[in-house]
Amino acid sequence: MLPAAETYEELVNRFRWDVPARLNMGVACCDRWAETEPDRTALIVDDEDRTVSFGDLREMSNRMANLLAAQGVARGDRVGVLLPQTVETAASHVAIYKMGAIAVPLFVLFGPDALEHRIVDAGIGHVVTNRDGASKLRAMAGAAQDGLRILTVDGAHDDLGTADLHVLLANQSVDFQIVDTEADDPALIIYTSGTTGAPKGALHAHRVLLGHLPGVEMHHEFFPQPGDVIWTPADWAWIGGLLDVLLPALFHGVPVVARRFDKFTADDAFGLMARRGVTNAFLPPTALKMMRAAFPETLPHPLRLRTVGSGGETLGAELVGWGRRVLGVTINEFYGQTECNLVISSCSALMDAQPGVMGRPVPGHAVAVLRADGTACAQGEEGLIAVRRPDPVMFLNYWNNPDATDQKFIGDWLVMGDVGVRERDGWIRFVGRDDDVITSAGYRIGPGGIEDCLIRHPAVRMAAAIGKPDPQRTEIVKAYVVLADGYTLDATLEAELKSHVRDRLAAHECPREIEALDELPVTTTGKIMRRVLRDRIVQEG
Repeated sequence: MLPAAETYEELVNRFRWDVPARLNMGVACCDRWAETEPDRTALIVDDEDRTVSFGDLREMSNRMANLLAAQGVARGDRVGVLLPQTVETAASHVAIYKMGAIAVPLFVLFGPDALEHRIVDAGIGHVVTNRDGASKLRAMAGAAQDGLRILTVDGAHDDLGTADLHVLLANQSVDFQIVDTEADDPALIIYTSGTTGAPKGALHAHRVLLGHLPGVEMHHEFFPQPGDVIWTPADWAWIGGLLDVLLPALFHGVPVVARRFDKFTADDAFGLMARRGVTNAFLPPTALKMMRAAFPETLPHPLRLRTVGSGGETLGAELVGWGRRVLGVTINEFYGQTECNLVISSCSALMDAQPGVMGRPVPGHAVAVLRADGTACAQGEEGLIAVRRPDPVMFLNYWNNPDATDQKFIGDWLVMGDVGVRERDGWIRFVGRDDDVITSAGYRIGPGGIEDCLIRHPAVRMAAAIGKPDPQRTEIVKAYVVLADGYTLDATLEAELKSHVRDRLAAHECPREIEALDELPVTTTGKIMRRVLRDRIVQEG
């Protein structure tokens, strides 16, 4: 845990890693609590209006580990988990880790092609899912299904060739001999979101759990505190839901709210947080923007929020101000990626938030801004955000892809693929993904500030800015907007939006073109897929 500290500098000086040689995430997140406080609440399952204790979670995970072992799953084998936020999702992960096998979380909204890539690439032999997931798996190409065993949580489905998980679990022992694993043994493959090419499997070790703790504790302001209850709308199939929320909270014995949303809405989110007494939330920027658009000045329900963290896209002054004014908290930004997560964070208890600047290095992580040759950039100079190895939160490698792994590093520095600037006192400002930076008339322009400025206008609900090729300026700034109800993008509004940006930012950041869309393309983790918008421009000629 982070040591007590009154300043960021004191926190950095006092922090020391404590990663044991032998570690098992399943034991760390479940059994150590089940042994001492079996009735302690692990999960609050909102859909079913019930709580699950650590004792319950240990029993289910042990039964599941015994079942998978009886079906031939051994140490190092890959097991897919294709479920929303459910008890079985958490129990599957704990079971797989206890076995020394490798969990592969799969997102429920993936189609057959996306699932096929991951099933084949990871060599998955078993998947825990439900009928919807099984239907997609059975729609994959035949080769991907060779030898695949599907266990469904909602009964057996003969037409899909699945087995009833709960019937099989009932015949298994509640005791399981946990595999003795080292901290560096593989435990988890999380596939990248695919914003820059085919998804690659980032292989993580058991130590990745401990690597995440300082960052989680920092942006949730010395988490845990007595009475904390945490929730995120982010699916547990992604690193944000799994390792920013579920597993660290279980490690700390903090109840995690589980909720299956068919579609995220601000009404549902606020209702859930009020109903379950949520004190800590990870809310991606897209969710925050939707919540702000629905309730710009007042909350629909009183909340118990103590902290809100957000990552994935840089927040601007508008969202930070709304958080303070309406949510009653300072939204703490954090930064990382699937391969090396939660290495930069802000913490309002230690430092004043600087909108547009994502934070400072989390204690224990060596973060720098580098030039392409690996030398350090000067303060204020744009460069590549990088993290030095070894680091407990850093991935082991890309699954079966040594060339891509090698390309991820410059010497001992893992390059995040993002452009940033190191500012005074170690603050790091996010400029954009290396391929998102707009180059116009000699200026290098990050899209985040333009997008933040646009959504401050009452007519704009969502915005994305990209560079459009231009023979004179290399690129011009083009903005795509989703308008609020009652607005139409006519010539008058377009001129008003351009003036809005020009007056608040700079002339070279003003969009020369603005186009309205019904919705923006986003990844399953809520990041704007600017690559799709660039492809749209190419297709339009």
